[in-house]
Amino acid sequence: MNSTLGVAFGSQITAAAERHHLDPRLLAAVAAQETGGPGANSGRNIVGDGGHGHGVFQIDDRWHAFARTPAAMDPASNADYAAGMISSNLARYGNIRAALSAYNAGSPTATGTTTDWGDGKPVGYADSVLRHLARLTGGEAPSAATVPAAATVASTASTAAAGTSEDAGDVNALQALSQQLGSMGSAGGGFQLSLPQYQPLAKTDDRDRNLAPSTGADSDDDS
Repeated sequence: MNSTLGVAFGSQITAAAERHHLDPRLLAAVAAQETGGPGANSGRNIVGDGGHGHGVFQIDDRWHAFARTPAAMDPASNADYAAGMISSNLARYGNIRAALSAYNAGSPTATGTTTDWGDGKPVGYADSVLRHLARLTGGEAPSAATVPAAATVASTASTAAAGTSEDAGDVNALQALSQQLGSMGSAGGGFQLSLPQYQPLAKTDDRDRNLAPSTGADSDDDS
């Protein structure tokens, strides 16, 4: 257990999150969603989804060559791969909910996998991850210093980017905006903004995907 996160594979999750400029608690919430369950704060290092989901973050070997390597079952490597996907989605779509939906189902607007938390009202993938996050943070919002600024200040950019092919121009414009706002905050003793570098994942074939395949609004093809 990690003394800060208090979850299984906490040190690996924290290292991966910091490397990709994410709040470690957000990444831990994804792990809990993928391989824990509604009553858990931690994920497990397992093979699931009919043998296709690998590791703590259930990277799917049908869509990711990484999942077909031994590294997929190494928690540190698995967490790093998942963090890279989520960070890229945040840079592209501009908010946490869209990034999580794309991670799970390949679309920023998909409902994705639904989870029943016992209240009789199943929720979509992103909402379920956010419930895990609320448990991990005690209801506190993720730190603005570690969640990319796109998640809070660039809704117009996310609208422009959603549903398009990978467009570095949109991301560069978003980064310029965050730098400008960050400079203003620094001069006034206010906030500092940080965006991850735009690093789209290499495709393993010529299919057009948003980091995860788009196979329908309710598919579970994140990993």
